[in-house]
Amino acid sequence: MVVACTLSLTVRASPGNAGIAMEPTVQVIPDLQIAEHEQVTTWCKQNQIGLVAIGPEQPLVDGLADALEAADIRVFGPSAKAARLEGSKRFMKDLCRNNNIPTAKYEVFNSPEQAKVYIRDQAAPIVVKADGLAAGKGVIVAASSDEACAAVDDMLVNKAFGAAGSNIVVEEFLEGEEASFFALLDGSTCLALASAQDHKAVGEGDRGPNTGGMGAYSPAPAVTPVIEAQVMQEIVQRTADALVAEGCPYRGVLFAGLMIKDGKAKLLEHNVRFGDPECQCLMLRLKSDLLEVLLAACDGKLADVKLQWSPDAALTVVMAAKGYPGSYEKGSIIQGLEKVSTAKVFHAGTARDAANNIAAVGGRVLGISANGKDVLEAQQNAYKVPDKT
Repeated sequence: MVVACTLSLTVRASPGNAGIAMEPTVQVIPDLQIAEHEQVTTWCKQNQIGLVAIGPEQPLVDGLADALEAADIRVFGPSAKAARLEGSKRFMKDLCRNNNIPTAKYEVFNSPEQAKVYIRDQAAPIVVKADGLAAGKGVIVAASSDEACAAVDDMLVNKAFGAAGSNIVVEEFLEGEEASFFALLDGSTCLALASAQDHKAVGEGDRGPNTGGMGAYSPAPAVTPVIEAQVMQEIVQRTADALVAEGCPYRGVLFAGLMIKDGKAKLLEHNVRFGDPECQCLMLRLKSDLLEVLLAACDGKLADVKLQWSPDAALTVVMAAKGYPGSYEKGSIIQGLEKVSTAKVFHAGTARDAANNIAAVGGRVLGISANGKDVLEAQQNAYKVPDKT
């Protein structure tokens, strides 16, 4: 989703959904073609848009921020060159290697034979990744060399991910506890946001296939003050400095996926966006004015920003369509949202049907988000909602 706002706080969202359309200061623009950069910039000029915040990774990798900046429209989000941090795993890993950013050992291949030779010289489990964007499906954690070699053939021979898999990264499997850390960058200054942990498995008790995220909470206990200081110094700041040296200063939010073991964090991946469902948790805890913070990032003034956070925990649980992440039902009616009082309901895959009912049209449908003095209380507040809807 791309969100644009005038500085008089009128917000336009594209493509939007049934939830954001109910917000009193938001107008949904469903027909704006985000991939058509000239159309977007023309529309922003005509509507006197003062700030554009780009949500997903694909428009950033495709250069929408560059097009807006060239049209003198203030934009929150990195350039296409900087967005290679997510758009190309090879670029990200090479950046780490060249700038002493802690990450897993790896090599890059476009030859299936050479990749297989390397794999058989390494210990399993081992990780095989498509270089480019693959809709979250281009990472295989292989339990054996044979499984890893099969993944190589899928990507390089069978072209399972198209051009995204024309190069692959083969890297060591890291053990430990996963967490996410977020920071804002304005080109040179890095401002820590907060940590979170998400849960991928579709079923209760971490059972079933992985998804884009079935829930999250913030802060993440694994990210201690010592870990946060290490992440900011060795991962976030070094990444920012490296991109300045590459000639593509990073302006936007940086979402670092971490593996933590023995009191040290290593970088699993960089994302160039807030992420879902982690963002919902962060927004519930952030007390500072978000618009002012985004403007400061755009204008190179993050050094002047002091963020205010709630000491409470926040937790999001996703309500998904039956069958997700496989084939799932569409069109079921959502009722009872007006009864919710203990949580904030963020919409994802929702739309109005012909009878003006709110209907489920996507796999992940609602993000039920709540605060509490600790994660347990936040969970209890969030889980009251499904019983009412």
